[in-house]
Amino acid sequence: MVSDPRLILVLGDQLSMDLSALREGNRERDTIVMAEVQAETDYVPHHPRKIAFLFAAMRKHAVALRKDGWTVRYTPLDDVDNTHSIPGELLRAAEAMGATEAIATEPGEFRLIAALEDAPIPVHMFPDDRFLASHADFEAWAEGRKELRMEWFYRDMRRKTGLLMDGDKPEGGKWNYDHDNRKPPKDGLNPPGPLRHAPDKITEEAIDLVRARFGNRYGSLDDFWFATDREGALASLAHFVKHSLPTFGDFQDAMVKGEPFMFHALLSPYINAGLLGWREVCEAAEQAWKDGDAPLNAVEGFIRQIIGWREYIRGIYFREGPDYTTRNALDHSRALPEFYWTGDTDMACVSEAVTTTMDQAYAHHIQRLMVTGNFALLAGLDPHQVHEWYLVVYADAYEWVEAPNVIGMSQFADGGVVGSKPYVSGGNYINKMSDYCKSCAYSVSQKVGDGACPFNMLYWHFLDRHRDRFSDNPRMAQMYSTWDRMDEDRRAEVLEGAQKVLDRLDQGARV
Repeated sequence: MVSDPRLILVLGDQLSMDLSALREGNRERDTIVMAEVQAETDYVPHHPRKIAFLFAAMRKHAVALRKDGWTVRYTPLDDVDNTHSIPGELLRAAEAMGATEAIATEPGEFRLIAALEDAPIPVHMFPDDRFLASHADFEAWAEGRKELRMEWFYRDMRRKTGLLMDGDKPEGGKWNYDHDNRKPPKDGLNPPGPLRHAPDKITEEAIDLVRARFGNRYGSLDDFWFATDREGALASLAHFVKHSLPTFGDFQDAMVKGEPFMFHALLSPYINAGLLGWREVCEAAEQAWKDGDAPLNAVEGFIRQIIGWREYIRGIYFREGPDYTTRNALDHSRALPEFYWTGDTDMACVSEAVTTTMDQAYAHHIQRLMVTGNFALLAGLDPHQVHEWYLVVYADAYEWVEAPNVIGMSQFADGGVVGSKPYVSGGNYINKMSDYCKSCAYSVSQKVGDGACPFNMLYWHFLDRHRDRFSDNPRMAQMYSTWDRMDEDRRAEVLEGAQKVLDRLDQGARV
């Protein structure tokens, strides 16, 4: 006997066949509900490339679910009866199907969890076990620790999974090979880039819809190449492992003008949407090392990003709670400059990172952390505005992964929960790790004056204005020692130059 009909909600970042809510479901009784709604496209004005990617992937996933024997009720964005909210579509489906309850896999954002808790029909949420560490696992690890440092968490995840382990010890004798992974770019590099997928009919239809509805937003839909189904995502993984992983480690922090991807995987949109799982991605990389096709430093660095950083960041998000995105430990309040939306700045590094982001809905981690994030922190930009910008512009951005990276790692707005010190640098770091400075209107070697790199002056201004907070930090002692050894007139000149940059930002003048 089949009981009353029930709904199963599948969200746009839950495009996995092995979803906890599906395992709890019954193909004979239950109806899957999927919906393209403006509440999700508009809570921040997401990059149109991200929206097109998700709509196309959702539509293909619905087809796959039907082939797997499920009944799927799918609402496209242009359905005239679309209520344009997830709770609204659940209620509409319940009324149509005679259902009185729904089940779901827990969403990855507090905003959506709250929406389902307040939905007009009861929604039972099951844990999202597509992650290695459950909420309880992370809480158990964090309990009693004075500092929640990712490196120690990562080592536990290595032990738990057995990835790159030789019994109880790490392969090669070291847990972390970062010292081998910070090489600057060199002449002759020829990054293969990610696997490019020609849009099929379903993807083209999604692109056309998004272009019509959201084409005036920040970001380009031109030359759309993302995979939009599991088969394409698996092909992208294989392409990365074969062509880019061997060199990924050496140059993962390097930046080159006109090379937006370098040797990075660009698998995060697929992993975060559910098209790929963490284990299969890590095991593919580990197998490449076992087969002698990729060096240990590259494979370890890649796996650390997946089972170390990604899992750790999710743990921080759910541990710290819904108010995390409002934190502002440094009391920064300057408005986000317009050039974050246009790329119209004389700073070549910022212009390159923003333009790449506009075109691709992507920038790699050093562009995010040490270019756009570094400038935001040095200039004292409002961290909530910075957080929302990152959430808007990147195809792999969901609040659980984006907010701790920005509020914590990038902007130090959480006061040190994620990072033991702020990630700030002058222009020398960018010059070392990129070729951007060669084509910049500013001189990276000039420390003060109108032609000086703004990063140079803002760096010291940041340290000076936050001295009370950071001067006792052992990781920053050398910086303050260098500042204190400067001639007093020189320090005054640096601070005056930095203030001129900040004044131009406040006036909306070109920087």
